[in-house]
Formats: sequence, C-alpha cells, structure tokens
Amino acid sequence: MEFLVAIPLKKTYEVDLVKYLKVSINAQYGNVDEKSKDNLEVMNRMRNNATSRNIESSQETSLEIIEKYYDQLVLLNNKLPQANVPFKWKDAFEKGGIFSSSSMTVSNLSFEKVCIMFNIGALMSTLGAYYCKEGAFNDNSLKQAIKHFQGAAGIFQALKHTTSSSSDGNELTFDLQTEVLNMLQHMMLAQAQEAFFFKAYNDGMKENSVARIAAQCVEFYGEVEKQIQSINFKDKSFLPEWVDIIIQKHNAYKGVAEYYQAMVAKDKKEFGEQITRLTKALEFFKSAETRVAISMAEKFKDIVNKATLALEEVKRDNDFIYHARIPDYKSLPTISKALLAKSTELPNLFFPNESDLFVNLLPLVMHQSISRLENRKQELVNGEIGQLRDMTQTLSGILASLNLPAAIEDTQGVEVPKSIEEKATAIRQKGGIEEINRLINELPDLLKRNREILDEIERSLNAEEESDSKLRGQFKEKWTRTPSNKLNQTWRSHISKYRTIIEKAIEADKKLKVNYDSNIEKIKLLSSPATALASAIPSNQASGSSVDDSAVQSLRQLMIQVDALKRERESLENELKNIEFEELRKQFLNYLNVNTGVDETSVAAEVIGSAYNELQKKVRQSKEKQERLITEIQEANQKFVVQRGSSGSKRDQFLKDCAAAYEAYTQLLSNLKEGNKFYNDLTQLLVNLQVKVNDFCFARKAEREELCKDLQNDIVSKPNDPVPKIPDYQKPDSGSSSSVPPAAPYQQFNPYQAPGYNYYPPPPLPQGFNPFVMPQPPPVAYYPAPNYQYPPQGGHPQPGSYPYQPPSS
Repeated sequence: MEFLVAIPLKKTYEVDLVKYLKVSINAQYGNVDEKSKDNLEVMNRMRNNATSRNIESSQETSLEIIEKYYDQLVLLNNKLPQANVPFKWKDAFEKGGIFSSSSMTVSNLSFEKVCIMFNIGALMSTLGAYYCKEGAFNDNSLKQAIKHFQGAAGIFQALKHTTSSSSDGNELTFDLQTEVLNMLQHMMLAQAQEAFFFKAYNDGMKENSVARIAAQCVEFYGEVEKQIQSINFKDKSFLPEWVDIIIQKHNAYKGVAEYYQAMVAKDKKEFGEQITRLTKALEFFKSAETRVAISMAEKFKDIVNKATLALEEVKRDNDFIYHARIPDYKSLPTISKALLAKSTELPNLFFPNESDLFVNLLPLVMHQSISRLENRKQELVNGEIGQLRDMTQTLSGILASLNLPAAIEDTQGVEVPKSIEEKATAIRQKGGIEEINRLINELPDLLKRNREILDEIERSLNAEEESDSKLRGQFKEKWTRTPSNKLNQTWRSHISKYRTIIEKAIEADKKLKVNYDSNIEKIKLLSSPATALASAIPSNQASGSSVDDSAVQSLRQLMIQVDALKRERESLENELKNIEFEELRKQFLNYLNVNTGVDETSVAAEVIGSAYNELQKKVRQSKEKQERLITEIQEANQKFVVQRGSSGSKRDQFLKDCAAAYEAYTQLLSNLKEGNKFYNDLTQLLVNLQVKVNDFCFARKAEREELCKDLQNDIVSKPNDPVPKIPDYQKPDSGSSSSVPPAAPYQQFNPYQAPGYNYYPPPPLPQGFNPFVMPQPPPVAYYPAPNYQYPPQGGHPQPGSYPYQPPSS
C-alpha cells in the first residue's frame, strides 16, 4: 500500500475572468448589473483559489474549493456557452521549463471545465493514496480511499467523452488524450480494488473471497500495464516509476490470488493443487521483487512469508502422508474474480444546494426561447395595431372622398366649414409645414451617420481578418487559433441585417417624399392663417339645403359615431401596447419549468393568446362596426347629394382636397417622427455593435501578439540540430599529423559594454516567483451564436412608414 499512484495537478496561467465574462454577458444579455459585477469578482477569486499552486493536496477542503468552482463553471457554461475567455493550461505530466510547448489555450468555458475536472480527479487520487498510507489498518480510512479512487475513475471516464468537443479543434495535450484518460481511469479502479482487498485482508474474510478480490486486482493492473505499454510516453519523466509500480503490483497480486486460492484448496483437501498454486505464487512474488528496484509493501512480504511456510509444510505432509498427484499449473481452473471497484458517475453538481452566482442570467436556450416569445408578442401587437390604423385610414379616405363632414357643415356654401377650421388649427398647433420640412430635412444626415458607422464596423472586421489570414499563411499549421472568418460570422450577419434594415428605410423615405410632394400645396394652405384659408376656398352660394334636412341630421349622427370609433381605437391601441411582457415571461418560464419536453411554439401561442385574445376580439368587432358604418354613411350621403342637388362643384372638390391634405399631414408627421426615432435608435444599436466589434478586434490583436510570442519562444527553446558526422574520407590518416593549422583558441563572448557603463548580470528571480501563473492578454470577446436575436425591429408596415423599428434604448 505504500506505493500508490497520485496523479499530478494541471497548472494554469492567470486570467481576468471579470474582464472577459463582462464582455460576454454584455453581448448576450445587455449591460451587467451591479450584482453580477460583484459575483464576477467572487468567481474570479474562486478560480484563483482553485488553481493556486499552494493548494493542499491532502486536505478535503482543497477538493471542496475546486469542486465548488467547477459547479459554478457548469452553471455559467449553460448560460454563456460562447463566452470567449482564453484559458491556458499546461500538461499535467510535462516537466519542462517555462517555455515548454506542452500547453494549450482554448477560449471557452468548456475547456476550463475539462481542466478543472482533471484536477478534481487528480486531487481525488492524491487523497485516496493519502488515506491508504495513513490508515492501511483503519476501516474508515480505507472507505475514504475507495470513495476517492472510484470518484477519480468516474472523472476520467467522463473526461474521455468531453475533451475533444471542448478543444475547439486544437490538438490536445498528452494528459487529455483519450488513451491516457482511459489508462488513468483503470489505474484508479485498480487502486480502489486494491483498497477493497486490504479491507478484506483486515476483516479476515474467507480465503475464497479474498482470492477473488485479488484476482480482480490482477485484471485491473494487467489492463493498466497493457495500456501503458501501448501509449507513447516520450519525454514523460513519470513513466519509469509508474511502470515499475504497475508491473510489480500486477505480479504481486497474481501471487496473492494464487496464495489464497491455495488456502481454498487446502480446505478442500486438494493438496496437489495447493502445492502447485503456492509454488506459482512464490514465482510471481519473486518476479515482483526482482523486476523493480522498489521493495514490496509489508503486507505482501507477510503473505510471501506465509506462502513459503505453507509450501514447506504441505510438501512435507504430501511426501510423507498424502502422496497426492501434483497437477500442472496450466491445468488448474482460473480463479474467478470479484469486481468491487466501479467508477462513480460524475454528478451534475457536487454541491447542488449552493447558490448559483448568476441566477439572474437565464440559460442560453431559455434566453433564446424568451427572445422568440417576445418577437411573437411584438409581431402580434404590431399586426393588430397596424390593422387598426389601416381601418382608420380607410375610413378617413372614404369620408374625405365624400367631403364629410365638411359638406354637412357648409350647407350655405359661403363660410369655412367647422371641421376644416379644426383641421387647420390642429396643423398649425403641430408646427405646420415648417415642422414637416424640418423633420424631412434631417433624414439624409441621420441616414449618412448610420451608414458611416456600419462601414467603419465592417472595415475593422476586414482589417482583423486580413491580419489573421496573413499570419496563418506565414506560420501554416503552427497558427492554431480559430480563424477570424469563423469567429466573426455573427458580426457579419449583424452587419448584413442592419444593411437590409437601412435599405428598407430608404424605400420608406422615398414613399414619404412622394406623399409630401402630392399634398404640399394644400398642407401649406392649412398651415397659413385662418383669413388666408377662408379667402382661398371657392364660394358656392347657389348650393343650399335646409340644415334640418333628415339626410343632414343622419350624416351628423353618423359622424359622431365615426369620432367615437376613432377614440375606441386609440384606447384599444394603448391597451395592446401596455400589456407588460414581464408577466408573459413569468407565465412562459413557469410553464416550461413544470412541463418539460413540451413544444415551445405551442406554449408561446397559449401564453400570448391568453393575454391578447380579448383585445383581438375587440379589433375584429371594430372592423365589423366600421363596415356597417361605412354602408350607412354611403346611403345617407347619397340621399344628401340628391336633396342638395350637386356634389361635384369646385368648392366641394377643394374641401375634399383640404380634408385629404389633413390626413396626409397627420400621417406624414407621424411617419417622420417615427423615422427620426428609428434612425436615432439605430445609431445607438450600431454604436453598441461598434464597441463590441472593437473589443473583439482588440482582444484578437492581444491574442495574436501572445501567440506570436509563444511561437517565437518555441523557436528559441528548440535545441540546435546535432553536428553532422564527418565523412571517413575527411578524417586524417591515423598516425599522421594534419596539415591543417590548429584553430585559434575560442574566446568566450562577453556582452558589449558601452563607454562609461558597466555590465551587470540580471538579478535573481524574486522570492515566490511562480512560473505556472502567468499574465494573459486582454479578453477575446466571442459573442453569441447566430441563434441570438436582438429585440424585434418590426413594426406593421404602413404606407410610407418604417417597416423595421429598433427598440428604444
């Protein structure tokens, strides 16, 4: 038991988690709140503690520190699977210096999780060996050793299936290769089985049971020996000692199994088999002792002594008493095995009751589901509001074509109709034609500003990608980092999306200009003083009808209903806008949490439907009411026209144009404000995108410089090629002196000393210098997968309106 393998810990380099993770959280979830900032600091300290070179490998508290950090990695990786943090880890078995090339840098949380998992397994192996050494005769210590060895085996078993997917296409270091992890798993199982053997030995179990447990030790150690011999252990200094331990134990447990099986044969009075097995047991023990320089454990020596005495005794008794036939060893049945050691399954979390540092961040899958829910909700709201506005616009157009309500207010054909006066007053109060001109003149500058930002973002990405391609062409396969054209695909998709949005906005601007040009003259007139408007309207004194006419009264009642319908729609539109998304979000998450495996689309439809069904019903009712109202208005207007005698006079047409100009003004003003807001909101989104892309380019530049430095260090650290052997024909003849004069004595180079300055040797490294903890470059911001969606840009397309509305910041 004195010789148990403890796997060394992997060493890492310093990395500022706060800086890197803040970038990733900003990219995926928006700004980092204060609580998350504080918890980033906590997690950074957890990593420093878990990877400290001073961690006590024989303390359970050390294992707890690493396991708690692992738990937070698991939870955070579910929420930020694309977090771009450059984690650099050394090969656990590499004994090289600070410039050793046996290290690996991968910029994702999965790789960090893999390396921490390895260290948990390594620390478990150390604790298992510690408990065995400290308490070989202590039942509780052996139980702890078994628990840790089996736990380590489970860790290495899980690692076999996760290392490749976490490497991001990079070549794995030796310690993370599948065949090495497989060997480590079986080694831990062998040592766990060995602890079971010594527990059985201490408990004085029956010889048959002890023999079967020892036979399984033979199986495990034999498998480990086979795997070690098949692995390329070049330059791995741990190999000789490990091979010696494994080979010794493989042979020793063969001897142990045969000894105890011989005792079983003794109980069965099968003395010939007993002699054969004891003889073979001593051969195995001898092979275990002579094969290696290390001495065997005391328990093995005790069993050797017992086997020697038992063989002498049974031989003597057989020679004088039993005269049993001594069978050939190959003819004996194989000892059956008792498999007790098994890999402990890796838990999802080691401490499931510990709080999640980032509980406010939803897992990525859930976050994307919420984004899709919000998009569906916004599409529904925009659709219903658009439908209401379309209906109102249609109604206003019909009324304008009938010159209503102006026609029933202008029964004498002389004064300015009240409705036209009200429309003109409303236009002047809103700023008149000057406000329209101001807003429409701002659009080109806003458009230009957004285009320039987008062009600059694309230029930065192109420059970074071009630099990466040049270095990849220069260093070939040594340039191992992920190509820029893969990492920047998300950014380029955003650029493409925003270019499409801008192009659609330009088309909307053109429609606005057409609407503006068509109505500019009448809008100017309505913006002018009341006296100017009154003098501009043609008179029509010949026209007239009684104000008490039934047709006029009917139309007036219908106009009152029109105003009421418009007010209802304004209220309905506000209701559609004001439903809180947070309530829908809570219902959606609760439903998904309770009902796992359900179809997300149907759940979203049900949640949104429950909130909007009643309002959608009101929209449909409003449409039906308008259809009935239009029919009644057209019938009443027909009677009015007949009684009045004419509806096609110059004055009537002028008033119709004024009413149409008012509707056009209202729509223009709304669309222009909407357009200005659109461009300003888009500017903010593009500035945010530019900041993130600049962070990405800066981080890639720092990573590029770090990789160049590593490659240069690799070149410097490589030994020079050996001097080629001198051909025989160039060697001087033996016994004859060479005619070539001897070379001048080699003079050792001394550093050049500038006049007036002395050369000083470099100072020694400071006390506490740690070559395993090194600074890292600034963050490499890897941003969300293409599945990530910005808040919806959509608004229901209106004639001359902006089809894509960025959210307010």
